[in-house]
Amino acid sequence: MNYFKELKVWQKAIDMVSAIYLQSQGFPKDEIYGLTSQIRRSAISIPSNIAEGCGRKSEKDFHNFLGIALGSAFELETQLLLAMKLNFLSKQEFSPIESEIQHIQNMIIKLQSTLKQ
Repeated sequence: MNYFKELKVWQKAIDMVSAIYLQSQGFPKDEIYGLTSQIRRSAISIPSNIAEGCGRKSEKDFHNFLGIALGSAFELETQLLLAMKLNFLSKQEFSPIESEIQHIQNMIIKLQSTLKQ
């Protein structure tokens, strides 16, 4: 199962991490160890858990790691909503990121549905 680099969902998640890092550079400096760090860690967790799951020996393990990645995607969406409410992001900046996160969430759910549990 060591084919994670070929998975579209992993590729999209990697691209999203880059976008999140660029976007969060404009957050207040006093948030570097707070919300900024948490947002970045959540974003990184998504492709990392997809990759780790691919490296496991069973589809059940892969399914479980996809669940962790999905949880991180929902966590990231929540944190970015909070960043928008705190005016770290505008609605125009948030909307395309939110759409991409939701697309990744759906891709993870569909991938999970193809695996034996």
